[in-house]
Amino acid sequence: MKITADALLFDNDGTLVSSLESVYRCWTRWAQEYGITAEDFAAIELHGRPAAEIVADLLPAERVAGAVARIEELEVEDVPNGGTQLLPGVRDLLASLPEGRWAVVTSATRRLAAARLAAVGITPPLIVAADDITRGKPDPEPFLLAAQKLGADPARCVVFEDAPAGLAAGRAGGMTTVALTTTHAAGELSADVVVKDLSAVSALVTEAGVEITAAP
Repeated sequence: MKITADALLFDNDGTLVSSLESVYRCWTRWAQEYGITAEDFAAIELHGRPAAEIVADLLPAERVAGAVARIEELEVEDVPNGGTQLLPGVRDLLASLPEGRWAVVTSATRRLAAARLAAVGITPPLIVAADDITRGKPDPEPFLLAAQKLGADPARCVVFEDAPAGLAAGRAGGMTTVALTTTHAAGELSADVVVKDLSAVSALVTEAGVEITAAP
């Protein structure tokens, strides 16, 4: 499938990098500290949502701010422990894109996202993080803000995501969606195109925009 776009918007965890090992370590420790059970986690949507929203679903309002700060601290401190890996195809695809044509749109905080990307040698020209928005994915606000900052029409943006919440956000923003089966099975993902990872995606800059080729 070929798509012509003005901007490419990438989720981070599960799309550009895999940090599942680190996430598991840190959230397990956090849960122990705050008395959260596996059953508590099973009752809420986790992947692709800001930590602040997850914590707010699990703890009383007066404990949320401190608990959010604690999970960010744990995750940032864990980055040097080797729990973040670059996913296939990422470096080549990003290297083919002009600076003003792409952004990372993540549910993580800016501090955490920057640390994980730096660990794999990626420096994005633009990051839209949890710090920048009032409503996280599946609300379209993060992707719409990224499109605005890049000066791109949302209808001419392509969202790359591995999580149902992120794909829902892209659709709600009127954007084309490409799903990666890096963390979810294809049957769990609703998108215009489904690929295994970014090794199945290439981009060519033309006068009309960025021509994206995706091979399911």
